[in-house]
Amino acid sequence: MKRLIIMLLIVSSAAVPTQAQSKSKAQKKYDLTIMTNKEQQYPLRVFRLLRDIRDKFGMRQGQTYSVLKNPNTGLIESAERITRFSCLVDELKTIDQVFMDDEPFSYQILHLLPGNPQQFDIKVVSADGQRSSNLPIRTKPTQEMWYLAAKNLENPQLRDVYAIVWETDDLGIEAKGTIYGISSLRPDLYTKNQDASKNTFRIDGRVGNDLTDSLYVVYMANTLEELDKLPDDAFIEYMPVVNRHFSFSVEIDKPKVGRIRTVMPDGSLCHLWTNLDFVPGETYHITTHNGYYEEDRDYEQRVGRFSGKSLIAPQQKSVTITGDFKFEDSEDDNVADTSDVETVESYLGRKLPPEEVAKAEARVKAIQADMQMIDEAFEAIKNMPSPASSVRLEPHYKHILTLSKSIDTHFQGLTKVAKDNCLSPNEQVEMYKFIIDMYRYQNKKLNELRSIRLTKNAQKLQKYINGQIEKYLNEMSKL
Repeated sequence: MKRLIIMLLIVSSAAVPTQAQSKSKAQKKYDLTIMTNKEQQYPLRVFRLLRDIRDKFGMRQGQTYSVLKNPNTGLIESAERITRFSCLVDELKTIDQVFMDDEPFSYQILHLLPGNPQQFDIKVVSADGQRSSNLPIRTKPTQEMWYLAAKNLENPQLRDVYAIVWETDDLGIEAKGTIYGISSLRPDLYTKNQDASKNTFRIDGRVGNDLTDSLYVVYMANTLEELDKLPDDAFIEYMPVVNRHFSFSVEIDKPKVGRIRTVMPDGSLCHLWTNLDFVPGETYHITTHNGYYEEDRDYEQRVGRFSGKSLIAPQQKSVTITGDFKFEDSEDDNVADTSDVETVESYLGRKLPPEEVAKAEARVKAIQADMQMIDEAFEAIKNMPSPASSVRLEPHYKHILTLSKSIDTHFQGLTKVAKDNCLSPNEQVEMYKFIIDMYRYQNKKLNELRSIRLTKNAQKLQKYINGQIEKYLNEMSKL
């Protein structure tokens, strides 16, 4: 947005001579007539005018400035700037024309003149749409007010408000007033949400900076069994990513089960997905990352698997992959589910000749041992007295990195056994799903430790894990 404004300012300064001669200096300053509507698409004249008044005549005393950003994406979710000003009335003579010139780029504009008894408030809606408040801006009939609201270009969920209110002294020479710049959730969305809240289930999603996902799809069914039988193309809606945000809502009269799945850049569906409960009147918040996601623990506690009300079986509570075996999150989040390793061993035992089974068994046992030691290292970090120093933490993170690399070495041995014995591409894909789940588990444990401290070796570990997940996803895509 900043680059767009700078570009437009440069373009607007190059007005042709005939325009410059026919307009006053003050009018020319806010002239963008050489631009097409498609190029502008935003009330930039109003933005520039109020900014200039604030910069020249604004008072520091009593000024309000606040910005709320999403901690995962860095995008603004709400902002507020309120500035009192004092200037000569002549400095405001271009306001009428500037606001009217930008009227095509707004969805609401209002002008109240002195003598009109109407008071006016700005409705400010919280980022989650759960709370709203009214900000009084015109409180006296002696005030003049211009108000303009436009859709935020960075986030269509937000509304930008530009307003100026002032009154003059008895001689009509000096003006004193206030300038408002407010960005918040659009009130029409808030009202719609309130009306439909009783039976509406919503997904409010964010995409972390470590991902470039641009599209998700949603599936829904009455039971998990029905959901698992749905074909890949039976999704009910697309969820495009706009400004690292995606969303979904559906009207339902009873709890159902749903699934979120990523659409890959080539149009194929990701082999991993997230199952969750769809509950009327609830909103599920999720932030996706490379190899893991931040789930809505509060939601799960109220209506999901942690509350015992889930329609999704506990052993399939998050990511499930179909095939000869399944990859499931552990019942105990503090312990790795090494039963998957045993399942792989059993799976290969059914597929390989007897002389090759021993090779696979040795690799599987080694992976089990490494995962056990990784769990112990994570637990040691978690139980350290706070605050934990880098000197004490670094060896544990370094040890986990060494074990993670060991797991990869043993898994490479397993894949060699599989290829040497001509396992089909689909069967090899199942093995890759297994190792990806192993690394996802470590990523999840690392994320839980962020409140303790991520040292230099911890950052190396996370970079390695994310690289492994990306590597094996690419390998699966080739197959």
